[in-house]
Amino acid sequence: MSGTFVIAQGGGPTAVINQTVVGAALEIRRRHPGAKVLGSIHGVRGIRDGNYVDLSAIPEDRLRLIAATPSAALGSTRDKPDEAYCEVILNGLKKAGADAFIYIGGNDTSGTQQILTDAAGGKMAFVHAPKTIDNDLEENDHTPGFISAAEFVAGAFLSVDLDFRALPGIYVGIVMGRHAGFLTAAAAAWQLDPDSGPHLLYVPERPFSAAAFIDDVRATLDRHKRCIVAVSE
Repeated sequence: MSGTFVIAQGGGPTAVINQTVVGAALEIRRRHPGAKVLGSIHGVRGIRDGNYVDLSAIPEDRLRLIAATPSAALGSTRDKPDEAYCEVILNGLKKAGADAFIYIGGNDTSGTQQILTDAAGGKMAFVHAPKTIDNDLEENDHTPGFISAAEFVAGAFLSVDLDFRALPGIYVGIVMGRHAGFLTAAAAAWQLDPDSGPHLLYVPERPFSAAAFIDDVRATLDRHKRCIVAVSE
């Protein structure tokens, strides 16, 4: 089977989002020889504007170099299309002759794909490839991008802990994750010893009390002479 496949990236870039682009492009080559693979520039805006790069014309060795590169090689967007915008996107996909649209992203991109699926009425395939660093996807071990983000968070709090050994005080670090606390919990991954920070973790899965928080901070200051807190956004 030949055909035309469109791939786009949405939302914040990660260290591994290009792996998904290249993995999809190479798998399409393997399964559908002769198919055209178009990369939409800056997410759905590229579809709206007819702005594509022909991924099927790029040699495999070059694609694999792109896969190992962080950030979003195709460019991304924070657009959150409503039904009217999705109608424009659908018309752009039809104009490109697309048989399938693969959208790589998080919660908002999955919502876009659902609107497009409903609007297309089964005449085009829509695939959501998750890249959420929040790791808030059920029935999986971890999502692409979570491990690299967790490593960054752990390293950041390790550095903060070393700084606050020299200049004691209170540090509150707000960690991304939406309604999931996986990244916040990762802040403690590289704790050196029981005296190391973060000393306190607050995740959305557990109720938060401002009064209890203040008591916790005071007790931690008494015990460690400094207090490093990781709290979910």
